[in-house]
Parts: sequence; C-alpha cells; structure tokens
Amino acid sequence: MSDLVPTRFVNTLLRMVGDGAYDFSGILNSAGIDFDPLDESASGYRPQISAMQYSRVYQQVLHLLQDETFGFAGSELTAPGAFRMMCYCIISCRNLGQAIQRAAEFYRTFFDERSELYANFSEQYARVGYRSLDHGPAPHVGGPRAVVADAYGLSLWHRFFGWLCGRPIELKRVDFTGAQPDRVEKYEQLFGCPLYFGQSSDLLYFDSACLAWPVVHTEHSLREFLRTAPYQLLIMDSDPGGRSLSVQVKAMMGHDFSAGFPSFETISRALSVSAPTLRRRLKREGTTFQQLKDEARCEASILWLDRPELSINEVALQMGFTDPSAFHRSFKKWTGQTPGQFRTERRRRDRA
Repeated sequence: MSDLVPTRFVNTLLRMVGDGAYDFSGILNSAGIDFDPLDESASGYRPQISAMQYSRVYQQVLHLLQDETFGFAGSELTAPGAFRMMCYCIISCRNLGQAIQRAAEFYRTFFDERSELYANFSEQYARVGYRSLDHGPAPHVGGPRAVVADAYGLSLWHRFFGWLCGRPIELKRVDFTGAQPDRVEKYEQLFGCPLYFGQSSDLLYFDSACLAWPVVHTEHSLREFLRTAPYQLLIMDSDPGGRSLSVQVKAMMGHDFSAGFPSFETISRALSVSAPTLRRRLKREGTTFQQLKDEARCEASILWLDRPELSINEVALQMGFTDPSAFHRSFKKWTGQTPGQFRTERRRRDRA
C-alpha cells in the first residue's frame, strides 16, 4: 500500500466524533487537513490524504472516545483500551499461530458476544476473520453488497499479522458475506488474491506454514507501533515476494532509536540463528546489517519528520543523534535533502 489512503477512510472517524457532539475542526487542523473530508463538493477537497494524516486523526479520535479497535471490530468494546491490552497479551507469543489463537480468545472475552474473531487451522490453510453468531438466514448473492469497511477491517488484520512476523503474508483467498460490490477492482488491489462474495463469514485464507513464523516484535517496538497506529500498517509492504529475512531484521529495528539501537547479536539471538549465519544470509539477499540499519533510520526519520509537533532537533534525538548537525548530514546522505527541505516539500505535497 502507498502512503496515501482514500479520504473516505477518515469519514467514519469524524462521524464518530460528530456523534459525540465534538467539534472536529481542531482535529483536522492538527492533522494538517485543510478541507472538509465529509463534503466532496467543498473547496480544496482531495480524494486521498497521507497515511500519517489519517493516523493523526485516528489517534485524536482514540483519545476522545477511548476506543482502540483500529476499525477491526464490528461492535464496541466493553472496556476502553482493549486492543492495546490484546497486543500486550500476544506480543510474547512464540509464533503467529499462537498469537492468533490468543487474539481470538481475547476477542471472545472483550467484544460483543454476537460476533467473534474466528480462527480455524487446517493442514493446508489458516482461516481467520469474522463470524457472526446470530442464527439468521444465510447470506446470498442478491443480499447487501460488501462495503469498504469490511475490506478495510480484514486488510488491517492481514497487515497486523504480517507486522507481528516482520514479513508480508501471501493470501490465498478472501471471503465476504456481502454481495460483490460495483468496484470490485479496488478489493482486488487491496488483497491481491481471489475474492468470494456471498459467503458465510468474512475470512482471510493463507498457507498454514505461516503459523510457525516467529513473532519478532517486543514490548518496546509495540509501544512505538501503538503510538503511531495505524500508520505502520497502512504503509507496510504487502508484497510476499520481499526479502523475508531482511524484512524481519528491519521490523525488529523499529523506528524509535532514542534508547539505543538493537545490536546485531541481539537480533541474531531473537531470530534463533548464529551471528555468522545471519551475516551470510543477509549477504545472499544483497544487503548487510549496516545497510538495513541506515534504511531503518532513514524510514524512521521520515516517519518522525511527518509529525509537525516535533522540532527537527527533537527528531534528531529520537534517532539517537546527540548532535543535530550529524543528523542533518546523515539525512541528506540518505535522501539528498536536508530535514528542513524534506519537511517543507512534504507539507507542500499534502496541500497540493
């Protein structure tokens, strides 16, 4: 997914704020959105906003409503902060399969009992998604069409599972209870696999071998993820053909280096390989630990520079630079621009 998302994604969040009698003009200003997303005829309306702008709106709405579902759930939580607590419950799991099972158990405990996070593992496929416990008539092709919220929720779960493992998960198929929408190509672009409509549940299908993939993140990287969520899910590479080991190493590096940088030995131990083996495998993938470290710091710098409330010197400290001039030199080496030039151009593009 690119770093742009449809403006309509933010509309649901704003309507939630509006329903609570809040004035969301301040939220839009803080997010750097200078038009009314709810009015397509408004002056300056744009059909897309940046992932960071969406995440800023989300974080502010989260604070106001004390709800942290990321749009994953179709019903309200019985307690605020449940998604955050679910993340802390699953971050210590050994592998993806265990994490999904624990998430499903947590979902059954805290979410509306009329629906559940459904997980079914067979020898060939893992099936994960939503299954309604209402025993009404079965869906049919002539029934209500699948809506974008269904696809968005499933896509975020898909990306969240990939984030846990530090690498994209290739989907084999996706089921929707609704009928086929008019613009099915948008769904095809989102998932990159066969889609089936009018099914009994909204489900993701992927190879069961993925369930053995280790969870590579820690509480430290989880805190960073939650602080900027769902930004990292929106921008993450969903191409399963990526270099899996390199992707895992970068995922473990994270984006917050204010407390130091994870050592090569720490990462090799977390991946259960020896340091020489990890070095050889990275070389076969055409990279080195230092190159990945530079890429991670560059990506992290861009992430933090997209937060207007932080000064460039504060971003430098977040990147572990005690000397701001060293950060300026490094950032220009990585991108060809100074941090100030990058930030100015980014703001100009957001307003274009």
